[in-house]
Amino acid sequence: MRGRPGVGDTGQVRVLVVEDERRLAAAVKRGLEASGFAVDLAFDGVSGLHMAREGGYDGVVLDIMLPGLSGYKVCEKLRAEENWVPVLFLSAKDGEYDQADGLDLGGDDYLTKPFSYVVLAARLRALFRRGAPPRPAVLQVGPLSLDPGTRRVSRDGDDIKLTTREFALLEYLMRRDGSVASKPEILDHVWGMDFAGDPNVVEVYVGYLRRKLDDPYRSHLIRTVRGAGYRLTADED
Repeated sequence: MRGRPGVGDTGQVRVLVVEDERRLAAAVKRGLEASGFAVDLAFDGVSGLHMAREGGYDGVVLDIMLPGLSGYKVCEKLRAEENWVPVLFLSAKDGEYDQADGLDLGGDDYLTKPFSYVVLAARLRALFRRGAPPRPAVLQVGPLSLDPGTRRVSRDGDDIKLTTREFALLEYLMRRDGSVASKPEILDHVWGMDFAGDPNVVEVYVGYLRRKLDDPYRSHLIRTVRGAGYRLTADED
């Protein structure tokens, strides 16, 4: 398991910037070097992933729309390999779901373009003060397991592919430790407190999870508690 490396021999914090727009990459490098960082550049996702794996960096600044391999995929692969180097996404994609996807896939922070170099440097320093996060504990409910770090879900040894929203819903239900989660609580925690869509989306996504997690197996883990909400348990009623 790889954690946060120490600073380099010069005492400088080493940062990898993965950005395909070369002018912007050079400008970010100058801005961060002016703040005391030692900066290396990569211009596509494949070389960025290789350098992040092998370079012993203190942090990675990662664009999303990269040739070869997207920033999402780079981060996802690093986390699947238990590489917990702090990752800050730097992207023109400013939608709330874009930012949520980046964080859900293992990113530690997200900054949208255009941005301030002062703020970028401050956000990186905040990440370094926290250090690389420890590997998240695997959640287990009977035969079902969920690893928040690698985003791997399995039941009875079978890998189960979930969308970002399905994963968030399942993780929330598993963290409830068998207690009932009401529809408003699920909406607040999974869709956000400012969600203004159809609240029946909860039933729709519970149905998606049941088709993947329960229907192929003999026992059902997701239970409807009439008039109250949903609970996830391996206990027999």
